[in-house]
Amino acid sequence: MLNQVVLVGRLTEDPIVSEHDNNKRRTAINIAVQRAYKNSDGLYETDFIRCILWNCIATSTCEYCHKGDLVGIKGRLQNSEYVKDGNKKIITEVIAEKVTFLSNKKIEKNKN
Repeated sequence: MLNQVVLVGRLTEDPIVSEHDNNKRRTAINIAVQRAYKNSDGLYETDFIRCILWNCIATSTCEYCHKGDLVGIKGRLQNSEYVKDGNKKIITEVIAEKVTFLSNKKIEKNKN
């Protein structure tokens, strides 16, 4: 079986690390990924995908990346369940195994 996802998109907000049990660090980010084709109105649609980063990947991403930066993410899909108002909800997230920093707004501004 294979469960692998590769995404390239822009961060929708600044990442923030939180500490969990056993000194594990975690951050949840959302990336905006533009589709490769236009819809019937001639516009590109965008998907907003939630990604979970752990430990060193979470720390590095929070240190070097900010809202609007372009990142590449390689990971796997994972479903999580929770109950809200008596209804079972299922969400699908990407668990990041590798994050590549593709652009940084500060660096791009300094080049111009």
